[in-house]
Amino acid sequence: SIYEMFGNECCLSTGEVIKVIGFKINKLIASIFENIEVSQFSAKVELPLNFPGLYKIVADKTPYFSIEEITRKVSIGPTRFGHPCFYSPEDIKLENLTIKRGEQITFNSVEEVNGTMAVNCGVVRNNQSHSFTLPLSQEGKFYECEDDQIYTLKEIAEWKIPKCRNRIVKLSNTLHTWDSSNPLPENFDGCLILTPVYEVQAVMKFRKDIVHILSDLDVEVKDITDCYDISSFLQPLSLEDVFERTSKEFPMVAEIMEGPSGSQKPYNFLNTGKEIIIYKKYQATRVLASEIRSDSPKRHFLIPMSYKGKFKRRPREFPTAYDLEIARSEKEQLHVVATKSFDSPHKELFSVSVGDQFLVQQCQTSEVLYEGRKKVIDVLACEQILSDTYKKVLLPMYMEGGFVEVIHDKKQYQLSEICKKFRLPFNVKVSVRDLSVEEDVLAAVPGLQFEEEITDSYLLLSSTSSPVESWEIPVFRLNMSVHLLSKNVQTVVPPATKTTVEEVSEEQYYMVRRYENQTLHPPPRPPKKPM
Repeated sequence: SIYEMFGNECCLSTGEVIKVIGFKINKLIASIFENIEVSQFSAKVELPLNFPGLYKIVADKTPYFSIEEITRKVSIGPTRFGHPCFYSPEDIKLENLTIKRGEQITFNSVEEVNGTMAVNCGVVRNNQSHSFTLPLSQEGKFYECEDDQIYTLKEIAEWKIPKCRNRIVKLSNTLHTWDSSNPLPENFDGCLILTPVYEVQAVMKFRKDIVHILSDLDVEVKDITDCYDISSFLQPLSLEDVFERTSKEFPMVAEIMEGPSGSQKPYNFLNTGKEIIIYKKYQATRVLASEIRSDSPKRHFLIPMSYKGKFKRRPREFPTAYDLEIARSEKEQLHVVATKSFDSPHKELFSVSVGDQFLVQQCQTSEVLYEGRKKVIDVLACEQILSDTYKKVLLPMYMEGGFVEVIHDKKQYQLSEICKKFRLPFNVKVSVRDLSVEEDVLAAVPGLQFEEEITDSYLLLSSTSSPVESWEIPVFRLNMSVHLLSKNVQTVVPPATKTTVEEVSEEQYYMVRRYENQTLHPPPRPPKKPM
């Protein structure tokens, strides 16, 4: 029969040889439980993998009975998602280590050790990591550990649904306001039981694209892997697969098997069938920026350091005196105006009225009378600006007020200057657009907040037919498959590198911030107001 698959006609004739290259979850059937403890089931809905929201995984209470069963059913791999954790209700005695019952075991990778397949594992004790291996033949009960990370549905589908099992998740937070088109109930805080619907990814002998076959298609097949020369098929690679190649293997020539969607440069030349040169892989710095607006949704951008536009400062807003202390800089005086009044409970500290202006000085301590006794608290020393003089005042650090920065600096800054001179977050507006690009998407945004610098993975590539410019392509945010060609690269030195401001979705924004913030310690909490 001839089947229409995702816009591709695909003829599956009797005797056709198909090389299966992967299984992928195509969509999820979600059973909605308002209260899973009492099995309060309300409905089943179909969810696409790009359905917005961040989700927490509920640990599976059904045990695995061997390490081999875990490796067969659970995704274990090199990425941050591929390190599942389990515990055993019994002690596991190894040659030089005993794993105590209930101790969290992290599964890192599967490999051959002394001729036997085993899992490289680790446990953490007193902040020290201990590594060991468990053979696949190891039996016992193994339960999944609680996972405090949050994931998108796509990440859960790719990494966190064991084969032949469902997955229970709980909505952590939504990425958009609820509307009638949302299949989940309004203000939903129950659980979803996710059941995957798979598709088979395959290549066929005389086709250069990847064929997607739904797993419920009524076709009978026979496994001929052991008696067929599979080297005659193309080997599709994702951008992540290419990035994992060693640096010595670059540059390389490839043909695109599946191109990304998008009509803007550089994505408009990455069409299926196009030959490209991939020059190198590397890490590059971007500034994560968000549109300043009170309502949502906000737009988010990743700005390369090579951006040639200029920025002028915009006033920052500070909800507490504590935020003034965090933003204070030795390089310039912070000048603010109060937007909210505050009555001090202590006569030693200043009461603020709307419109009062202050120069922020420093954090210090002060004695106040509290329930008849003297008490030392943290305060912020400021100078109140009066019509013809300055008055020294103390503001309690716990003060919940509202302040807006007064900008005296009219200078225009390059992006790199801002990152060197000022502490992020930092508010700006484009004052001179980037003239090196046809359309500067940042120029139309009324205000931007630079949130943080991030480091991300990129490939540098160009078209083989007209290698006059090369483009930085993000590895983890672009769905694209290529296969390598055994051709020599004519130009080893890449042409002039082009970078673009990348607009990212709300979901991608949360992913970028989440992974960047894993290495950062949160700031100390502001002092509590005395009761």
